[in-house]
Amino acid sequence: MPFKRSTKLYDEAGLYEYAVQALGRRMRTVLELKRLMRQKRVAPGADKEATIDAVINRLKDQRYLNDTQFATLYSTFRRDGDKLGRRRVETDLMARGVHKDVIEKAVAETYSGVNEETLARDYLRRKRIPRPSTPKRGDLASYKQSQKESAKVFRTLVRAGFRTGTIVKILKKWDVDDEVLTALQEEDTPLAE
Repeated sequence: MPFKRSTKLYDEAGLYEYAVQALGRRMRTVLELKRLMRQKRVAPGADKEATIDAVINRLKDQRYLNDTQFATLYSTFRRDGDKLGRRRVETDLMARGVHKDVIEKAVAETYSGVNEETLARDYLRRKRIPRPSTPKRGDLASYKQSQKESAKVFRTLVRAGFRTGTIVKILKKWDVDDEVLTALQEEDTPLAE
């Protein structure tokens, strides 16, 4: 037996209450909140977009909704809690609908004075990613295994938002073969640079 879809109709006051409850669960950007409210049915005779805009403006006036504050807190949490790199945080904030200028300012403020290499090492420790094994001389199988492990570390750090230069520095300190590093840099995605 399928569940019945809610037939509740929302007016401006109802949408406002819904938005406050949604913000009470977690912080959201303007775009995220608009997406949530667009899923609700508005009372007949009311313009849905105008009602949503009125609710958004009211929340901004009351300082319940602020993309700048969201971007700053989000980037701080992702840096300190998840140990993610700058590029990943920028990408995540863009996906959440934060304006590019707000992102640049918040991320620059959050990541100023942060040593990216230390942050990347902390990320590897947090995710329990081991150092690539050192290949045994003359053993092709162990060399290939070392290449695979190095590539895994490289790709993991790229996905986490760290720059290629930082990743290469870490892998060089781990005595990864220069051929492997060159090959990894050539296949690198645009996200890393």
